[in-house]
Amino acid sequence: INRGIKLFDELIIAVGRSPIKNPLFTPEERVEMIAELVADIPGVSVESFDGLTVEYAAKKKANAILRGLRSLTDVQYEFKLAMTNRAVAGIETVFVMTSEEYGFTSSTLIREVASLGGNVSNLIPKNIYNRLQQQVKKNKARSTKSEIRNKYE
Repeated sequence: INRGIKLFDELIIAVGRSPIKNPLFTPEERVEMIAELVADIPGVSVESFDGLTVEYAAKKKANAILRGLRSLTDVQYEFKLAMTNRAVAGIETVFVMTSEEYGFTSSTLIREVASLGGNVSNLIPKNIYNRLQQQVKKNKARSTKSEIRNKYE
């Protein structure tokens, strides 16, 4: 985000709803957490959207979509996505390499480690870590109730 705002006058962090993924937080909760992190960065805003990212970018009259790359696997996937986005809406994709400290992390990895009781406090911002801990506790309580219910059904 800090590097992205140096490349563009305005940066919209677009939080999408994915029918494929099963996130711990709602898009609204994710927008709220990210907005807390970027509140002091001029030119950066956070919004949620439904549908394709490229269609949202076109609706916002964006010049480009900024994406982070973590690994060679990301490059292959993102290259195909960038070519498709350009063909569909004529919007370019700009890539930045993820900082070394975050190159190996993903939301899935963070979620899995946290749900198994691992410490991820040094991998994510404090406000998100606190919310993640609360969410993991809620999910454990739900799954325990479900296990008890299933046992007696």
